[in-house]
Amino acid sequence: MIARRNTSIRIGSLTLSNPVMPASGAFGPEMHEVIDFNKLGAIVPKSITKHPRPGNQTPRVCETPSGMINSIGIQSKGIDYYVKYVIPDYAQYDAPIISSISADSIEEFCEMSELLGRHKHIDALELNISCPNLKGDGHAFGMDADVTYQLMQKVRRVTEVPLIAKLTPNVTSIQDIAKAAEKGGADALTVANTLLAMAIDTETRKPRIGNVMGGLSGSAVKPIIVRMIYQTAQVTSIPIIGCGGIMNGKDAVEMMIAGASAVQVGTASFIHPTALTDVLSDIQDYMQRHDIDDVNDLIGTVQL
Repeated sequence: MIARRNTSIRIGSLTLSNPVMPASGAFGPEMHEVIDFNKLGAIVPKSITKHPRPGNQTPRVCETPSGMINSIGIQSKGIDYYVKYVIPDYAQYDAPIISSISADSIEEFCEMSELLGRHKHIDALELNISCPNLKGDGHAFGMDADVTYQLMQKVRRVTEVPLIAKLTPNVTSIQDIAKAAEKGGADALTVANTLLAMAIDTETRKPRIGNVMGGLSGSAVKPIIVRMIYQTAQVTSIPIIGCGGIMNGKDAVEMMIAGASAVQVGTASFIHPTALTDVLSDIQDYMQRHDIDDVNDLIGTVQL
């Protein structure tokens, strides 16, 4: 008889049945045709903005060696549409819903967090602080430790649901930003968003992305993210959600050994639509082979 092994993890007051969830922007309701949403640790819909946004000019995606660059521009139908149509579409499943929020100012983050935090079907909020502060200096909120602290502190005052800060990797020291987010009231950290990148068509000499630059994702970035997870785990005590380059369960386990409590899968789902549930099966197989009864026993166990 195969022993039952615990795969549940906690993010603040929220308990997930397992550590696997989609990365925001790489998941949609149509995927229910190929995977069972009830098997996911959580559902993370595409980032929502307060007002409708058309997104960036095309082309928005291009392939790179072992990865891809995207510059979608957080295309959005706005928060009213999100509440009326998107959330009910996902609420029919067992997995908790983590809403990803993108905003143009700290005040807008607070307004949206307060509204969504009261919604009966929303279990946690992921604040995409990798987006530009349009009412500040134009840099991403998460590129400044002081701004990160202020943002998290103000959002913490308006909602009691678990808050996850999605960090940008495009900084000199992700540890400083992570500490600021934790001090401000974050319950967990997503490490990390995509890396700023650029590709050029040598025949036309034009950028391969309409917005010139975009975010690099895929297996090429995984070693960088593993390093950042390890560094973040050394200076913070809250759960880390590893995101960037996970293509299989081995990649997910590597991030957990580095210090992540959970993982998000993005680019892999474009290549293998069943990647999310495949990663979960791989983690369970790993636990079985290594006689690990509790997935939490993997977290931060790198042997130096």
